Amino acid sequence: MAVKVEMPKLSDTMEEGVIAKWNVEEGDSVESGDIIAEVETDKATMEVEVFDAGTILKILPDEGDAVPLGQLMAVIGEEGEDIDDLLEEAQSSGSADSDSDDQETEKSESAETEEQGEEYDPVFGDLDDKGNGQADDGRIKASPLARNMAEEQGITLSNVKGSGPQGRIIKRDIESFDPSQTPVAPAATVSQEDKEHRVSQMRKTIAKRLSESKFSSPHYYETIDIDMSAVWDARKQLNEISDTKISFNDVVVKACATALRQHPDINSSWQGDKIIEHGDVNIAVAVGIDEGLVTPVIDNTDQKGLQQIAAEGQSLIEKAQNRDLAPEQMEGSTFTVSNLGMFGIEEFTAIINPPNACILAVGAIREVPVVEDGEVVPGKRMKVTLSSDHRIVDGVSAAQFLNTLKQMLENPLGLVL
Repeated sequence: MAVKVEMPKLSDTMEEGVIAKWNVEEGDSVESGDIIAEVETDKATMEVEVFDAGTILKILPDEGDAVPLGQLMAVIGEEGEDIDDLLEEAQSSGSADSDSDDQETEKSESAETEEQGEEYDPVFGDLDDKGNGQADDGRIKASPLARNMAEEQGITLSNVKGSGPQGRIIKRDIESFDPSQTPVAPAATVSQEDKEHRVSQMRKTIAKRLSESKFSSPHYYETIDIDMSAVWDARKQLNEISDTKISFNDVVVKACATALRQHPDINSSWQGDKIIEHGDVNIAVAVGIDEGLVTPVIDNTDQKGLQQIAAEGQSLIEKAQNRDLAPEQMEGSTFTVSNLGMFGIEEFTAIINPPNACILAVGAIREVPVVEDGEVVPGKRMKVTLSSDHRIVDGVSAAQFLNTLKQMLENPLGLVL
């Protein structure tokens, strides 16, 4: 008996998957546990496993196609088995909505054609124009009859002024066209071809979640300038004796984790009729990859030392860049750190990573003159900006957290002990 292979739910937020690669072809034999396809989800590229042995009788979507959850991907059965009824059922259930839309479109187009009559152009007839027979995208608007006449007489339509509805070129414009009145064409310009990029599942999810965050969470921002001279010196000394190289971001993450223990309201989430104050401190670190932004999580960050945070953070970053992160490695965060300092960005604001209450945007360490004891001396300063959800965190609470963070980074010995 034939078995349907449907798009499985491979992550908690997945709504559809894109076929990244088929590992089998129609006619291939498979066993239970075989990986038949790789599917791009909103979080990572996952493997699709089959649980029945048999022959691949049909593969429906091509590589690159988006397949909704539960929709048929392939059929496994005995070689030569009749699966027409199964395919017909899948096709009818998947096309019911699109058939309805198509019928409405056909009715609308038919009505418009009858209304426009002979001068209706099925390609350009519904485009807005500029009053001179040219659509906004630069294409010439003309009736089919006028186009045929112009082609026969060798007339360039762009030289003809249209007198039809909305500047469309019609029959009488071709008949009355005087080549001697053709304006001199301006010097030609070189147009670069547009490129179309498919939106990945990850990018779709990023767009959806951050749009929801920005427009449903009342964001506000507070910035503080921190003296990083002590961190600069301490990090240098630690890296001279440590096998694991510690980055400035590792120090910031550790300082945030420690500060969150003192300010539990920052380590919270909005749940509609209640606020959850999280018992664990799990810090997500924003990592940019080609497809967008991922946020791997360092669990129980406050309980780990700098070396452990550095090692775990580097491992997660490498996995993110190689698209090897497991879904569970991107879940459960209670706070997020986003650092653009390595790109020379001095200051920016970040959109809160739901369901977190806050996200910290970290800028570059700047070498600037500062005044100490009445004298101007070289200094190393860093700006950080806390984005907060005003439903959870008030301005005073955010300011107190930032001042605790500042104190810890300006006296980093406590982070090492």
